Amino acid sequence: MSDSKQQNSRRDFLKTSSLALGSFFIVPRHVLGKGFIAPSDKLNIAAIGAGGKGTSDIINAYNNGASNVVALCDVDFARAKTAFDKFPNAKKYRDFRVMLDEMRSDIDAVTISTPDHFHAYAAMQCMQMGKHVYVQKPLTHNIAEARLLTNAARKYKVVTQMGNQGSSNPAQNVAIKWFEEGKIGNVHTVNIWTNRPVWPQGIPVPTDKPPLVESMAPKDWDTWVGPAQWVDYHPLYHPFKWRGWWNFGTGALGDIGCHTIDSAFRILGLGYPTEVECSVGAVFIKDWTPEYIPEGCPPSSHVEIKFPATKKNKSPMKMIWMDGGIRPMHPDLIPANEAISNDGGANGIILTGTKGIMTIGMYGNDPKIYLNSGERIEMPKAPANEVKSLPEYGHQISWTEACKAGYDSKAHKGLTSSFDYSGPLTETVLMGNLAIRSYMLRKKNERGNFDFYGRNKLIWNGGDMKITNFDDANQFVGREYRQGWKVADL
Repeated sequence: MSDSKQQNSRRDFLKTSSLALGSFFIVPRHVLGKGFIAPSDKLNIAAIGAGGKGTSDIINAYNNGASNVVALCDVDFARAKTAFDKFPNAKKYRDFRVMLDEMRSDIDAVTISTPDHFHAYAAMQCMQMGKHVYVQKPLTHNIAEARLLTNAARKYKVVTQMGNQGSSNPAQNVAIKWFEEGKIGNVHTVNIWTNRPVWPQGIPVPTDKPPLVESMAPKDWDTWVGPAQWVDYHPLYHPFKWRGWWNFGTGALGDIGCHTIDSAFRILGLGYPTEVECSVGAVFIKDWTPEYIPEGCPPSSHVEIKFPATKKNKSPMKMIWMDGGIRPMHPDLIPANEAISNDGGANGIILTGTKGIMTIGMYGNDPKIYLNSGERIEMPKAPANEVKSLPEYGHQISWTEACKAGYDSKAHKGLTSSFDYSGPLTETVLMGNLAIRSYMLRKKNERGNFDFYGRNKLIWNGGDMKITNFDDANQFVGREYRQGWKVADL
């Protein structure tokens, strides 16, 4: 039997057995053939990106041996050492395409924890092979890729989860319940802020060419660049500072937006926004002349995104995002000497409604309500002996269990950030970046100076993925791919 037919047969078996009266058929592995795993057996998982956040993602998915880790892939073996040491029997790869080709019949599911620019390319390759995928946030590098992955997950019937672990935080359910009980009324404004970036951002593009790190060969760097436009290696890109460059990263919004915007998106039942506008911080190295660095994300930004009324929230709403250490002022309902969020005010969310406000911390933690009447509502603290802790709220574990249960199973439908949800969420997050990049568009005028002609309110048609009043902004809906690395569905 060919590999493709083998995979299709295996998916049919898993789906049939997991739906049959809610029971499992215990079938030995050898009866099913090489690479087949009975539903009663362990999930075989692999990692694309095993260093950094990828280390905790694969360890959590492993779940103390509840799953098998069969392969680890990272272009920089030094960065992946912790994972390699944890799983010495897993096969090691530098190129995930080689890994999938050699082990396609031995892998059921894949965690993808690469830089942002690589998410869509790797996830699409895996889904087309019938592999379930867990993809770090933000789901993709741009809006078009997010829509592509959302549709592909349905087409290939795979179980998906984005790595915004706070979506699995039980505290989110408390905040949702409070809102649905009408405690703060209809929400008209949401303020969200972060102290990110905590990496160099708003700096000139590096022009020197330091030697490649010893743990990587030139072909590894070529793989690392992947779908992005080619640049030579520089420590301002790898291993962590890629976040501040549009070629690879998505800035502060991409890093934190999928955690914090998630709470408002989930509570209010939001969908596609209708308009966006922004301003960004300037960098001055020379007097009177701001630096122009369109390749890099700005040091700070202020973004306003508007949404129509929803089934859950009966009034139109605006979401105000701030990063770079800029944050909203103290609402009158919060005592003057009290921090406006649970981490001293560094990151947070405030939902302002007709009856009061709700504050929420990073990852959905510590929701509180301050009512116009002066009443204050806090989440009750569970006794210490009743607290059951799972790493990252069991976000990766719930995904692996859903993979075993199968596509469209109760476990799959119960995931908090499958692509059906996290795709539209990611599109909203990246809408802010579309506005920021449009804000930096410029052209020479008749006097020889530059006009920044993209500094307008942008009107968005979510269904068509298009800015309708400023066509030049639509270049940032997707991106140009390096030859041989195009992200596309079959």
